[in-house]
Amino acid sequence: MAALDLRHPRAITMWDISWLLRRWPGAGYEDWDRALDELVDRGYDAVRLEAFPHLLAVDPDAEWEFIPGADCHDWAAPLPVRARPWPALADFMRRCRDRGVAVGLSTWFPQDDTEARMRIHSPADHAAVWARTLDLVESEGLLDSVLYVDLCNEWPHPNWAPFFKEQPAGAGHDDWSTEPAMAWMRAAIDAFRPDSRGLPLTFSVLPNKRWARRDLGFMDFLEPHIWMAQASDYYDRMGYAYPTHGLGGYRMLQEQAAPLYAAEREHWRAELVRLIEETAELSRALDMPVATTECWALVEWRDLPGLDWTLIKELCELGVRTAVETGRWAAVATSNFCEPQFVGMWRDLDWHRELTSLIMGSGGRA
Repeated sequence: MAALDLRHPRAITMWDISWLLRRWPGAGYEDWDRALDELVDRGYDAVRLEAFPHLLAVDPDAEWEFIPGADCHDWAAPLPVRARPWPALADFMRRCRDRGVAVGLSTWFPQDDTEARMRIHSPADHAAVWARTLDLVESEGLLDSVLYVDLCNEWPHPNWAPFFKEQPAGAGHDDWSTEPAMAWMRAAIDAFRPDSRGLPLTFSVLPNKRWARRDLGFMDFLEPHIWMAQASDYYDRMGYAYPTHGLGGYRMLQEQAAPLYAAEREHWRAELVRLIEETAELSRALDMPVATTECWALVEWRDLPGLDWTLIKELCELGVRTAVETGRWAAVATSNFCEPQFVGMWRDLDWHRELTSLIMGSGGRA
């Protein structure tokens, strides 16, 4: 049985929606066996996957047309793609289990041409789509490979949860700590728990200033997404905003990312360490483990001219080592770029093996 255990931390990676949608030649997942063999060769023993719960609840036999959220990055697909999430999810999970790779089930509620995600009108609806998904997983005898369920990626960001309409005016679009957002999370988990088969439940979130002042005890573990750029004013200093299309944002990263980091290297590193250590303190206070699957350096990066992976790998190594040292992480990612399509990151076998060995040898430090 897969488990989140501080004594035996997992080396995890986020394969998001890409595992199903990036299957054209050269996209990274056209050969699932090869991708998984390469993952294991790099030392990982867990993945976080899009499970498409809102689509499986409508019709598990259907093929869907997925609408790209953006054309500027290498997650998912930059053009519309038709795919059948089921039985593909069962097939992929079976291949994971055959290799000893546990699966964290998550969702970004990806958009399809019918807007099926907008059928979710309440926390009870939210819970119901996950209950149906676990019914299907159990019917294939695959519950023993499930590590946890993350009911929504980075709740309540409107890119991922556009059905949530209760955010107060003036609140940040990804502020999970407002009363309506907290109430929805709590109610959805409470409604889902009787059907959860005892699996650990959470909502992945972005830490904010009220991180330590909210009652998070209704979740079984914390899944914060932590980056140096989000822990500091690095992006503000650069004037960078996440690109929604094209390459404009990457041009800014090409010109400014490395010089800005080099000019105040110790400051930026200290900001990342600070947020990791604050999260560890919260974990101790709540007596709740942490799993982080998106992390450590900058949120967006690609294999493009002038975007060297050295900066990303340096910060990610610092993040892994700091998280491991706290003893509070039951699952640690090396970055949010640990996927076959990010060639510059993926091909450095020694880097991955060193960090995954560190993660999995770090149990019992809490």
